[in-house]
Amino acid sequence: MTAGPLSDLLVVDLSRALAGPHATQMLGDLGARVIKVEVPGDGDDSRGWGPPFVWPAGVDETAGIAAGRESTYFLSTNRNKESVVLDLKSAADRDVLLALVNHADVLVENFRTGVLDRLGLGTKSLQDANPGLVVLSITGFGHDGPESARSGYDQIAQGEAGLMSITGAGPDDPQKVGTPIGDMLAGMFGAYGVLAALHERRRTGVGSVVRTSLLAALIGVHAYHGTRWTVAGQVPHAQGNHHPSIAPYGAFRCADGMVQISLGSEALWRRFCTGFDLDAEEAGFASNSDRVARRHELVQRVEAAFADWKTDPLLARLDEVGVPAGRIRTMDEVYAWEQVHAQGLLVDVDHATLGQLRLPGPPLRFFAPDGTEVTRTDHSPPPVLDADGADLRRWVADGCP
Repeated sequence: MTAGPLSDLLVVDLSRALAGPHATQMLGDLGARVIKVEVPGDGDDSRGWGPPFVWPAGVDETAGIAAGRESTYFLSTNRNKESVVLDLKSAADRDVLLALVNHADVLVENFRTGVLDRLGLGTKSLQDANPGLVVLSITGFGHDGPESARSGYDQIAQGEAGLMSITGAGPDDPQKVGTPIGDMLAGMFGAYGVLAALHERRRTGVGSVVRTSLLAALIGVHAYHGTRWTVAGQVPHAQGNHHPSIAPYGAFRCADGMVQISLGSEALWRRFCTGFDLDAEEAGFASNSDRVARRHELVQRVEAAFADWKTDPLLARLDEVGVPAGRIRTMDEVYAWEQVHAQGLLVDVDHATLGQLRLPGPPLRFFAPDGTEVTRTDHSPPPVLDADGADLRRWVADGCP
């Protein structure tokens, strides 16, 4: 167990909702000290996003946030942080913030373009005060350009960035991704950019500004869908649970549900056909290009071959044949799965008002050269509003020693 590879860093988190908080949670998971600055009143917007909410034992569930109510949304993206309430329109509180910034390595914000400038906290003034500061700024559609002033909300960005047009049962069924993927990706790209800027700071001695947006993050993961248009001139569309360029590759019905198979080579196709009494050389299905062109017929043939198989024996047979396959799990099944536990993807924390909580854990593990795992395992719970306010104000008053 270690404090984490970023344990020498101080991060001031001015962000709220999801994209910025996800970035700072990633940095906190790696050991950085993250001070979350929240607005007076109800704090981060996501504290009020629910249901579901959870309350301390014995508290009436009709009670509000003042009675200790916490949003599971907020709990999902704010572990390993401290909380302080500051009114950035107040000169005294702005001075507290500036004292924190002067000692910080990183500042993260996701205000709309121009808001911090109007508060006298623009990136230039922050970096004038602390030349080594790395600033991460996350917006909805970018900090410049004709639509830079637009608010950034995940589902709107998913639609504008084309993601919904390639997600769903078909071209007439655009669907959002089930998680707020634009927010999450912007946070991930943002954290990645921060680490690059910190590495550069080791050479130059000065910080820099890292900018990303929900729009940029979503376009950044278009992958082969993007080049299908930019290179091949084809507009991709949603086609359900099947791959646009590989077949068979997707979800197929069986006797009691669905399984997924991924046949990414002709060798796998031949192996699959041998295992399920299909003709790998049949005209119209012998090559991947043929199978993609006749996907509808192919799906029918595969599902006919699976019709008498129940999920568990079918997956066992696919494994025996050597075909990559898997089930479609519900969330409760995922978190009960032994493999998830083995990978350290759940962490237990002791919340100030809710007691013991189990949270989804960080996706990274670290190992020493001798193979010893040195992954951080002691995580702090998401803070209650202003949990660390008094201590942080004293720390600032003492000069942040």
